[in-house]
Amino acid sequence: MGEGGCCPPMELFRSEPMQLVQLIIPIESAHLTMSYLGDFGLVQFKDLNAEKSPFQRTYATQIKRCGEMARKLRFFWEQMTKAGLSPSTSPMTRVDIGLDDLEIKLGELEAELIEINANSEKLQRTYYELLEYKLVLEKAGEFFYSAQSRATAQQREIEALQVGEGSIDSPLLLEQEMSADPSKQVKLGFTSGLIPREKSMAFERIIFRATRGNVFLKQAVVEYPVIDPVSGEKVEKNVFVAFYSGERAKTKILKICEAFGANRYPFPDDLGKQAQMITEVSGKIAELKATIDVGLLHRDNLLKTISYEIEEWDLLVRKEKSIYHTLNMHSIDVTKKCLVAEGWSPVFATKQIQDVLYRATSDSNSQVGSIFQLLHTKELPPTYFRTNKFTSAFQSIVDAYGVAKYQEANPGLFTIVTFPFLFAVMFGDWGHGICLLLAALFFIFREKKFSGQKLGDMTEMIFGGRYCIMLMALFSIYTGLIYNEFFSVPFELFGKSAYACRDPYCRDASTIGLIKVRPTYPFGVDPEWHGSRSELPFLNSLKMKMSILIGVAQMNLGIVLSYFNAKYFKNSLNTWFQFIPQMIFLNSLFGYLSLLIIVKWCTGSQADLYHVMIYMFLSPTDDLGDNQLFAGQKNLQLTLLLLALVAVPWMLLPKPFLLKKQHEERHQGQSYALLHTDDSLEVEEHHDSHGHEEFEFSEVFVHQLIHTIEFVLGSVSNTASYLRLWALSLAHSELSSVFYEKVLLLAWGFNNVIILIIGIIIFIFATVGVLLVMETLSAFLHALRLHWVEFMNKFYEGNGYQFRPFAFMLLREEDD
Repeated sequence: MGEGGCCPPMELFRSEPMQLVQLIIPIESAHLTMSYLGDFGLVQFKDLNAEKSPFQRTYATQIKRCGEMARKLRFFWEQMTKAGLSPSTSPMTRVDIGLDDLEIKLGELEAELIEINANSEKLQRTYYELLEYKLVLEKAGEFFYSAQSRATAQQREIEALQVGEGSIDSPLLLEQEMSADPSKQVKLGFTSGLIPREKSMAFERIIFRATRGNVFLKQAVVEYPVIDPVSGEKVEKNVFVAFYSGERAKTKILKICEAFGANRYPFPDDLGKQAQMITEVSGKIAELKATIDVGLLHRDNLLKTISYEIEEWDLLVRKEKSIYHTLNMHSIDVTKKCLVAEGWSPVFATKQIQDVLYRATSDSNSQVGSIFQLLHTKELPPTYFRTNKFTSAFQSIVDAYGVAKYQEANPGLFTIVTFPFLFAVMFGDWGHGICLLLAALFFIFREKKFSGQKLGDMTEMIFGGRYCIMLMALFSIYTGLIYNEFFSVPFELFGKSAYACRDPYCRDASTIGLIKVRPTYPFGVDPEWHGSRSELPFLNSLKMKMSILIGVAQMNLGIVLSYFNAKYFKNSLNTWFQFIPQMIFLNSLFGYLSLLIIVKWCTGSQADLYHVMIYMFLSPTDDLGDNQLFAGQKNLQLTLLLLALVAVPWMLLPKPFLLKKQHEERHQGQSYALLHTDDSLEVEEHHDSHGHEEFEFSEVFVHQLIHTIEFVLGSVSNTASYLRLWALSLAHSELSSVFYEKVLLLAWGFNNVIILIIGIIIFIFATVGVLLVMETLSAFLHALRLHWVEFMNKFYEGNGYQFRPFAFMLLREEDD
């Protein structure tokens, strides 16, 4: 399905006539020919190499090249996304570039960008390591400084005690160390670093158990998250210092640090060097920061240069890849000098395709021109409807159910009117309709802006159906004027009401009723009915009967369309044994009910139509009494009942037997013709080839039985299904009335500005959220169901396949 500038509505009734064409294209002009046909976009090629794998096809190497270039472009897109850049829309001088030159350029840009990223990653890792090292120097330095201060204080206390107690014979600690055996001295070691805070407790427990408590671990919390050099993510960490004794304990602690992802950094034994190292590390950090900033600036400038042309490059690569994919679908002639292509195209495009082939031959300087010829086939062609931006949304509604069979009557033409009308019957309020219309006009007036943007899923769906929503809103305004509801409030737009209260004070209007004092209100429901005692019974009766009339009319339309299908495909059996009995059955029952409704409205009769229809089946010969609406009604009912009973076997029995007879006559004719041939072997083979094509009468009869039962029961259930028009219309009206009376009027009655403002806000949110969003979606889905099940199942098979031409325009639509 394509979108054109304009198409007459009747072009949607039947799909475009299609033809199977064969193109014989010289090798030297094949690429240019496919490029021009892609711009033209009205040929759907068949795959003539379906038995070959993708790697066995002629242009597999070129597709691999395009795939590699597409990978590089995806890499550029990812880098631009990480850098927060988008494709530039600033005007630049566009220079045409060939595929070979583009391949070289993309390779150079990728290599440069990879080198920049690698250097940047190394520098950033070093930068984050130095930041962590600085934290270790600062936090661990505090540990050593505090420990040294405590040790000095303790030593002074010991010396003071020794001076006061000279009789103590025990040597001083320093003397013990000097007198100790040097071979038995154990030197203390330590390691320092950073550990993720969430792992710190487990880290401490594991070290304690692994060393059996022969370790002293000290941790300090880092106040802010730091970026881990390995992962590049912000992590909350602790600085730790672990003191140990012996090489075995050291080995265990180092392995545990590695297992827990702890980053270890050296710490100087001499505390005097600590300040000097912090200064050196700070200087290196500043230098690295400046270097990294320069590298990032260079990378951003390179990505900005790429952003100016990346969309054009991407489209070129995708075009080339689609061209080679299409060329791989063609078969190579035995001489290997030309390609043979087959495909479907609309009949009206024949002259344009020939012009394209001639232009491609001329532009490629080929000495041999391409050959265009038609092929005769019994294969079912694809279905193609010429649509535009107005009709495409309605056609999409039909295609969601199933694509029309080739040349089948298309419901999309009627959906343009019936779908928004059925929606409006359920959504009838001209205030809400105006709100819906404003939303649709917003998207219509700004369609040029939105069509070039990537929208969200919901916004994209609303934008695509903007013209459908516009018609839904216009029909809702129309039905809202008929119901006389503006946010549930009635207005005397077309003159004074025809009714008045029974007494001058109007005190009994809601209890006793109204009396008619003027001519009938000229258009829609009289405003005085709203709020009266008789409002709900009156609107119930009106909307229920109106729903039945609309439903029967649309079902009749569906059956009439089945006649046009049968006539077009020259299927007389469907005309005589499907269309005619279905029309008789449906209208004998529900067409008659529609007639009774109209007569009752016109005559003002008080007849009970439920009683009439029920006893038409239970007691057809009884007198009607007060339920008689016109003379001869009883005889008419007996006649219609008899016709309905006759229509059921009419649909069921004749068609299977006639199909069997046609099958036998066709095969007898073939056998008789073959008996007159000279080659007896050919006759025998022909009979063998048709021996398995037996006519399964039982299957045909069961299928016809199911179809008949489905239609008979469906006539009742489908008619009842249209009562959803009545139910949803009343629900919408009552919800709107509740929001108006119980929110807006209640807030107004308090005579308080703040309460009134709160009430208005609640009313607006309730109206938008429930009535303009939820109710709109509900009415939309119910209208969709009525079209798919109640209307389209009367005539629509929907077992075709869509025309999907080789067109570059589809690549742009995928981008949007």
